[in-house]
Amino acid sequence: MIYILIPALIILMGLTLFSLLRGLNAFRQTMDDGLDTEGVTQLQLKQNKMMWARIKYQGAAVLVVMILLGLSR
Repeated sequence: MIYILIPALIILMGLTLFSLLRGLNAFRQTMDDGLDTEGVTQLQLKQNKMMWARIKYQGAAVLVVMILLGLSR
């Protein structure tokens, strides 16, 4: 079981990092635009989407860590 959970944890951590970097890149692009438009832009929607993806991946990684800790006792 541990041989399945450790690679799953590594993959989830990689996905978390990937979504964090994509969200930060979208934030940087928003800051570079400097437009004072009303409403929500596509980059802001992308930021929000990446934030929720990061939260999901982090939650799944925490769950895997909890399972690993439970199995180690």
